Parts: sequence; structure tokens; C-alpha cells
Amino acid sequence: MARAAIVAHGGAGAGPERRANLEPAIEVGRAILKAGGSAIEAAVEACVLLEDDPVFNAGTGSVVRTDGSVLTDASLQTGDGRLGFVIAMEDTPNPIRICVDLLDEEINGLAGPGARRWADARGHLKADVIGRPPKDEIGDVGDVGPKPAEIIGDTVGVIARDSQGNIAAATSTGGCSHRPAGRVGDVALPGSGYWVNGAIAVAATGIGEAITIALLSKRVHERISATRDQSVDSLEAAMQWCIDNHIAAHHQVGLIALCGSGIGTGVANTDMPWLAWQADS
Repeated sequence: MARAAIVAHGGAGAGPERRANLEPAIEVGRAILKAGGSAIEAAVEACVLLEDDPVFNAGTGSVVRTDGSVLTDASLQTGDGRLGFVIAMEDTPNPIRICVDLLDEEINGLAGPGARRWADARGHLKADVIGRPPKDEIGDVGDVGPKPAEIIGDTVGVIARDSQGNIAAATSTGGCSHRPAGRVGDVALPGSGYWVNGAIAVAATGIGEAITIALLSKRVHERISATRDQSVDSLEAAMQWCIDNHIAAHHQVGLIALCGSGIGTGVANTDMPWLAWQADS
């Protein structure tokens, strides 16, 4: 029997006060795992709570694009090779749930209006109004020029391992403020915003373009895989090395990872609230 565990983050750039908002998600995941539930269920249900919390840039709290739209992305990958992701979905407060349905389909990714129609046919929740209230949005929605110091590009992410040793990573985002409606970030892209293979899982957050160019999650996964030492210190060293060597210093990014039988951990070059739990046995 493996030791069940879960780790979650609240986005690169978010302050330490947001750790309190992660606690309900960790508790939901912990309860599922302690009851013998699966890694997929724990990761997804914890992610749903984060999507439903308006303080995070995901689901209900997603930021506004330059055309005034609110579009959500999400992904789910498992250690046994299954994958589901959605991109730029309108009116979708919980895109992570749609990713679950994609795990066992012939297709593994959907985007835009077609993704929303596919979700409608399967009864997934739709909301006419999601996104941060205008007073909470940074800058003028009509601005098309990027404002690097003001861009919100964080995500939420959860990695869980169940008592059978299965592992799953769920990520979700509202994208970036001051970006066009068609913009695709790292969250839905395998190897960039997340990578799960075997007993090792990694999830990233921050400026998606930098994460995507670096294939950051895949690089971290490879570095962890290359060593027999999968302690917390080793995970943190691998994450830090990849940030230092593949991400420009002015780009805010963060990572969480979980592997083997150990507890999850997180590293960032900026503030990034994260929490982890592991069963005693």
C-alpha cells in the first residue's frame, strides 16, 4: 500500500495569505483519499473547490481578456498515461470536470465553442456570468497592449496520490489578463503546465509563455527521474535548477511536485501559496 498524499498551489504571484484558501481543497482531497478514493477523484474535487473560490484566477475567479471575454482552460493527466484538456471555454466555471470525461475518449483535447457544446451534451455545469468583478480587474479591459507588471497569469493546481500508488494532476486557469481571446497558455499543454508519468507528477504556474517555451514541467520530471533520490530536498533542488536555468528572472513561475512515496512540495521564484498533506501510513 502506498501512502496517500496531496499537494496544491494557488498560483505564482499570489501572497501567503492565500494559503488559508487552499486549506478546504486539501481537506476535501484528504478526506477522499483517507476513505479509499482515487487520486483522480481527490485531485479533481480539490481543484473544483479552487475553481469555485473567486480569489483564484480559475473558474469563477477568472480574469478578463482584452475583448471582455472570460475563458477557462484546464487539464488532467494520470500516471497510467491518460490525459484530458480543454482550452478557451466560455461560461465554464468547472472545466476540470470536463477533463475527467475526456480521459477515456479517443480524443484527449477540446477547444472553444466546440468544447462547450461537447460539455453541454454531457450535462456539465454552465454559468452565464463568471469572472472577477470589473472593480477587481487590473487596468482597462479595452487595453490591447500588454502590461507586464500587471498581467495576472496564475493558475491553480493539485496533485494527488492514492493508497494504490496511482497519481493524478489537475490544473485550471482563467488565462492571462491583457491577452487576446484566442491566447493559449501552458495549462492545457502537456509537458508545459503539467507532466505526469509513472509515479512522478509536476504542475507549473505563472507566465504561461515562459513555461511553454521551457517545457518546464517535462524538464523537472526528467530531472527528478534521473536521480534515485526522491526526497523533498531532491524534488526542490530539481525544481529550483529548472527555474534558474530555463526561466528568465523577470518571469514569475512556480512548481509543485509529488513522487514515489514522499510528500509533495513546491518551489517558486516569487510568492506562491502551496500546501501538502500525506497519510501517516
